[in-house]
Formats: sequence, C-alpha cells, structure tokens
Amino acid sequence: MTRVLLVEARFYPHISDALYEGAANALDIGGVMSDRVTVPGALEIPAAIKHAAGLYDGFVALGCVIRGETFHFDIVAMQSARALMDLTVYDGLAIGNGILTVDNEAQALRRAERTLLDKGGDAARACLAMMDVKKRFSGQPAVSSGR
Repeated sequence: MTRVLLVEARFYPHISDALYEGAANALDIGGVMSDRVTVPGALEIPAAIKHAAGLYDGFVALGCVIRGETFHFDIVAMQSARALMDLTVYDGLAIGNGILTVDNEAQALRRAERTLLDKGGDAARACLAMMDVKKRFSGQPAVSSGR
C-alpha cells in the first residue's frame, strides 16, 4: 500500500488545520494511506521529511508563513522552499509543497480552505503526481492521483 506523510507546521494552527483537511481529502480520493506529523514551523518541515525518508512513498509539506515587519518572512519562505527542493532534487523524494507564503491572514485562509483554493489538496495532488513520475522511471506501476 502506498503511504504518504503529511508534515504540518503548527505555527498558525487554524490555517494548518484547513490545509490538512484539503490534503487528507485529496489523498483519500487517491486511495492513498497517510500519516500526520506536526512540527513547530515551516523551517522544521524539511528536517522532518529527511528523518522519514525511506519510510514513505511521498510527502506533503503543509504550513503558512505570513509576511511581517522584518526580513524573517523572506528567510523562512526562501529557506523552507530551498530545503524542500534539495530533498526532491538531491534525495529524489516526491514532495508536494503546501507551505503558503502570504501577506496576511485573509490571503492564507482563502488559500487554505478546501472549499476555496484548497492549496493543501493541490499539494497532495502534486505529491501523487510526482510519485507517479518517480514510479514511471523506476518501472513500477503508477499511483492514481484522483484527478
């Protein structure tokens, strides 16, 4: 059975919950089993994925970074994305990136809600699609993405 790990940053719990709902729904539709692990913030997501590498077929990163008054937003947004890209390119992991990078909470809620933009669901579907690509080139049967 195909297994995906949802790695969820809990810095903004209400936004994370909405992202998780969309991602879990997309994986259910795709017929994929999933587990959930939480971390404090977006910067910790890549480390959690690295620790779980080899135990799961794919990963979905869920979290939110909201612009503030300092440069911290740029560091967290860029470095979490860079670390996820490193895991995909150098470690060959199938990862859907559902870390929102927004200017305010209203933007985050619109993107996170499953009934609106469903970026958690989009990240899960991206993970499934990348798992299919990986399997295609390894000679294994593909996983349905639910689309």
